Amino acid sequence: MPSKYPENTRLLIEEGLRKYFPKTRRPKEIYEAMSYSLFSGGKRFRAVLVVESARVFGRDPEFVLPTACAVEYIHTYSLIHDDLPAIDNDYLRRGKPACHTVYGEDVAILAGDALYSEAFRLISGVQEADDPRRIIWVINELATASGVAGMVGGQVVDIKSEGVDVDAETLDFIHEKKTGEFIKASVRAGAILAGATEAELDLLTDYAKYLGLAFQITDDILDEIGDTAVLGKTVGSDKRQEKATYPKVHGLEAAKEMAKLTTGNARDMLKGLNGDGSVLAGLADFVYERNY
Repeated sequence: MPSKYPENTRLLIEEGLRKYFPKTRRPKEIYEAMSYSLFSGGKRFRAVLVVESARVFGRDPEFVLPTACAVEYIHTYSLIHDDLPAIDNDYLRRGKPACHTVYGEDVAILAGDALYSEAFRLISGVQEADDPRRIIWVINELATASGVAGMVGGQVVDIKSEGVDVDAETLDFIHEKKTGEFIKASVRAGAILAGATEAELDLLTDYAKYLGLAFQITDDILDEIGDTAVLGKTVGSDKRQEKATYPKVHGLEAAKEMAKLTTGNARDMLKGLNGDGSVLAGLADFVYERNY
């Protein structure tokens, strides 16, 4: 990982995922498929955001670890379903065969469903908070961001926009919903559990809004000019499927400038925080500078 990535936090999340993963092993096929995708590697970026946003307010990472792991469950579920032939039809994920190519489409769908359900069981059954209402608040945030008002809604418009010339407003809607809302909810979840005030949450929400945009613009750029061996997923799939992307709508060079601008905006939003936002700022830089 680049130096700006909090590797210790990622390793803590890996430990948490193994700690909280369901111990039942029957029927074994579903647990194997869930485990295959969940433990296939990855940056654990959204889970890291949960931990690091809580750390801004002095909370120990262990305190929010159940929710951080739940966020990774939800993210993994979305990847399993995204890769399915009916959606993106990708055969490679994190450098390994996608879940459905190993276990079949039927088990892959159910593995995604199971991870999504387990995420909310983990938060509601394991996560603690000084005020239990904040747990309900977090559940609401993550459910909203991953549902029709977030990832699902964005995915639908993304699918229906394939092969169609879309305007900048539609493109922004797709990526704000498909990618941005869940990144924003991840940042907010850690802060909510840590006891952040509404004013502090507003600053982090603005940070996360720009961060999510920078993440998606960079993702679109990497699909144009990245390396499959480095990225761990198939490069050029957006172009083959005629998807709406920032390079397609704005041009590659303009997209690069947009990524730089939104990264700077994300960093600027952290200046009003009372706590130490340096790790969150570093994560914004990581998003902009990453090559995978």
